[in-house]
Amino acid sequence: MSSHKPMVRQHFSRGAALAFAAVASFSLAGCLQPLYGSLGGAGDVAGRLQTIKISPIPDRLGHYLENELHFGLNGTGAPIDPKYVLKISVRESVQSPLIDTVTGYPTSGTVVVTADYTLTPLEGGDPVTKGTATVVASYDRNSQRFANIRASRDAEIRDARMLAEQIRTNIAASFAEKG
Repeated sequence: MSSHKPMVRQHFSRGAALAFAAVASFSLAGCLQPLYGSLGGAGDVAGRLQTIKISPIPDRLGHYLENELHFGLNGTGAPIDPKYVLKISVRESVQSPLIDTVTGYPTSGTVVVTADYTLTPLEGGDPVTKGTATVVASYDRNSQRFANIRASRDAEIRDARMLAEQIRTNIAASFAEKG
């Protein structure tokens, strides 16, 4: 026979737990700043994002990325008075991680896209921010050639959306940080 010892549990009183939560939230309250909040005299982040001019990006993938960025940075459709220039270079590769052992053909594909971007003031000078964003989208492949082409293109479009979101968020964070 084995002896069972009762488990001893320590419980905080409800008041102590609420006090701990209040102290933790008040201590972090000054550390957080809304991403799209006011920047004081410099305007707001959303307003500054609308003043970015995007340099043309070559290729079909560049076209998708440029359209997504136009919508993400200035979704109003209003003409802009640019103050910044965003330059992007894109690299794309397609990988086939799974091969059908019977036919020897790939059963899936993975589109990997890396974008290097630099945001500079229109009048020149040091970059406001620069960085690299990488995204991956997978798709299924089969014996139908045109279906594979369309699936690959859909993966490119998904990659362009994710890249645009990453770049926009990084630029917004840079604006919010520098004020």
